[in-house]
Amino acid sequence: MSLTWNSSIGTNRPASASTAAGVLADLHPGNPISRLAALTLIACSDADLPSLLAAARAAKERFKPGVITYSRKVFIPLTNLCRDYCGYCTFRRDPGEAGAHTMTPDEVLSVARAGEKLGCTEALFSLGDKPELLFPEMRETLRRLGYNSTLHYLEAMCELVLRETNLLPHPNPGLLSAEWISRLARVSPSMGLMLETANQSLLGKGRAHDNAPDKVPSRRLRTIEEAGKQAVPFTTGLLIGIGESAADRVDTLLAIRGLHDRYGHIQEVIVQNFRVKPNIPMARWPEPSHGEMLRAVAVARLLLPRVNIQAPPNLSAPYYEDLADAGINDWGGISPLTPDYINPEKPWPHLEQLRLRTQAKGFELRQRLPVYPEFIAQVLAKPGLLSEKLRTASSDDGFAGRVAA
Repeated sequence: MSLTWNSSIGTNRPASASTAAGVLADLHPGNPISRLAALTLIACSDADLPSLLAAARAAKERFKPGVITYSRKVFIPLTNLCRDYCGYCTFRRDPGEAGAHTMTPDEVLSVARAGEKLGCTEALFSLGDKPELLFPEMRETLRRLGYNSTLHYLEAMCELVLRETNLLPHPNPGLLSAEWISRLARVSPSMGLMLETANQSLLGKGRAHDNAPDKVPSRRLRTIEEAGKQAVPFTTGLLIGIGESAADRVDTLLAIRGLHDRYGHIQEVIVQNFRVKPNIPMARWPEPSHGEMLRAVAVARLLLPRVNIQAPPNLSAPYYEDLADAGINDWGGISPLTPDYINPEKPWPHLEQLRLRTQAKGFELRQRLPVYPEFIAQVLAKPGLLSEKLRTASSDDGFAGRVAA
């Protein structure tokens, strides 16, 4: 696949860009901004950027003052076989390719138990989207394991971790039907699917989602909406720098906001930045700048003033603490055991370093569970093993109750 780069991406400013100072002066604290205001602010000048960041930080403080959270996790790459070929991905493999692997139940449990000893409370399951639909080798692997599909296997492994450890599963399985959302919600308190972008044109030939049938924005929005109908605490977000414009970033956030306004189930919005890697079709693609990342995070906060906003610190190193000034209230999952298998070249920060940098920005670092405190009550209302495990894992105020030294 040959990808082409439009050098104007990220630089197109709305006609009102020069009025950023006026937009900031007219902000109503705690109220979400309009699309026009967001378009103006995401393209603001360097001179206006400090004022934008100050407004975003103030909005975060109205929402969750004094604290930035993280989830201590183990990363469980259940299978890296995937039927999608995204231009920026190093995680996926074809059968027989070096590194291709589907974990066994023993491997899953071994990782989970090792993480438990280190104070982890989340088992993050990442996997390719329905690889058995493309690869007979995956169908044979599933047959040997005793399952009909990758989702059946994922469900069983979530249940295994839930039953045999104190970790809480958080699956990221790709597109899901209403039935599968319901089934996975019985063995996990939350789940996730990155929208990435609402820009349909990135599916075109030579674009980032060329040959990626599961990245159709309408299909991903349908999954997120179905989770809302079932009141499942849900994590989603956008990926910036993959060929979208600044306006696309705003529209992606607005699509998420529309679903949250309707169902109230979006527990977290991740703003993730593309990072270049060797041996991917986008290896020569320019990364979004630090300033673009700060603008995207700040606008996300102002568009979604009462939603948890997260940005991964390892993808913004060495200056990741600047994200605290842009309105985030969460660092996402950090593992003391497993690498970031999606971005293996970008190690997690050491937890003590993360704590010190967070404190230097004026915030306390607190460990949360994969489901945020404000969503715990609705999960606990459903009787069963999941609610029992969640009650054991959580503190009185909804944070992680079992915190390692």
